[in-house]
Amino acid sequence: QVQLVESGGGLVQAGGSLRLSCAASGRTFSSYAMGWFRQVSGKEREFVAAISRSGRSTYYTDSVKGRFTISRDNAKNTVYLQLNGLKPEDTAVYYCAARLTYSDNYYYTQTTYDYWGQGTQVTASS
Repeated sequence: QVQLVESGGGLVQAGGSLRLSCAASGRTFSSYAMGWFRQVSGKEREFVAAISRSGRSTYYTDSVKGRFTISRDNAKNTVYLQLNGLKPEDTAVYYCAARLTYSDNYYYTQTTYDYWGQGTQVTASS
């Protein structure tokens, strides 16, 4: 069982930056591929970024490439999402997710993830 707690959300002006953190419980964090997803009220949750167990491989949805960066610190049981150049359309609740895996792959399909955090609100005002 893994518990995930996101933090770092907030309100910023368009063009601003935020750093989201997702802290995981347990001693096997390095066994999990991690992902970030986001959801706007009334819309389906969508993939944002993913990172493999080791952190060597990452993947992003096209709309955030070059602006967002996913990283992880396995010693701290934490995955991060650096959000730069925020746009009003990035406004959403951001969720982190964990998938137990024996391979060093990333995953972008949300149904393959085993555990989810409670979400943190990110608002970019125009």
